[in-house]
Amino acid sequence: MQVFHNLSSLVSEQPTILTIGAFDGVHLGHQQLIRSVVESARASGRRAALVTFFPHPSVVLGRAEPFYLTSNEEKLEQFERLGLDLAVVVEFTRETAQIRAAQFVDLLIENLLMRELWIGHDFALGYKREGDAAFLQAMGVERGFAFHQAEPVLLDGQPVSSSRIREALRAGDMRQVAACLGRPFRLSGVVSQGAQRGRKLGVPTANLAIGAEHAIPRNGIYASRAHVGHATYPAVTNIGTRPTFDNGARTIEAHLLDFNGDLYGQTMALDLIEYQRPEIKYDSIEALIAQMQKDIQVARSSLS
Repeated sequence: MQVFHNLSSLVSEQPTILTIGAFDGVHLGHQQLIRSVVESARASGRRAALVTFFPHPSVVLGRAEPFYLTSNEEKLEQFERLGLDLAVVVEFTRETAQIRAAQFVDLLIENLLMRELWIGHDFALGYKREGDAAFLQAMGVERGFAFHQAEPVLLDGQPVSSSRIREALRAGDMRQVAACLGRPFRLSGVVSQGAQRGRKLGVPTANLAIGAEHAIPRNGIYASRAHVGHATYPAVTNIGTRPTFDNGARTIEAHLLDFNGDLYGQTMALDLIEYQRPEIKYDSIEALIAQMQKDIQVARSSLS
């Protein structure tokens, strides 16, 4: 998959079947939409293309706090896995928000040779979201491209959406999050130097440093899988403020089961599989250690 970051200077050599949106999370609804684009492109001998935005328009326009379900890297990995030939990541600014919908459509036609446009059920394009489905369908007739609007994907009778996933994260409902994503929720980053308290307690942990704008589920203990290089380990992850010690800044600490080594400075990805319990302040270190051993056994059972 080719990746570009400037739509205005891009000129495609082949006609494209295109979709456009923020695609935060690349959840089941996004996946179905992208698969439709890829299938149409393969059937017609054209390129399957996608245009996405970063930062998220809602963040730039002040309507939401930064709360990304996927990093840009993970999002691009998912796009490639779904079979796209071309992805354009457009930097969204307040100036971008002023672009009229018709002008943006013309850019897609001229620079990407768009022959079909597919959008999600709740998508709108351009200044003040003027480019809704009715507008884009009319533009298709006028400018000569086919237009399709995908139906929402339902799970338990409700549409799958990024906002629904964020609500489930706030509740620690990792099973619902995974069901909506079609995969476990992932946090990726570099292992940073921590206070080494876990090692002193006999349960060494790796502190994961992630982007400040990434979504994090509720504080607590999670059964997890840790990916380091080409290896995967069962793990117990603590998200929170360590109330037994200092009730300090929020951290993400993972104890990798069946692992012995130094992870400092390495890239690690954590798949959070199941919420086990809330973070608790213990009256003694001995009580904390006993609970940590119980957490390890619960995690092993959940992950087996």
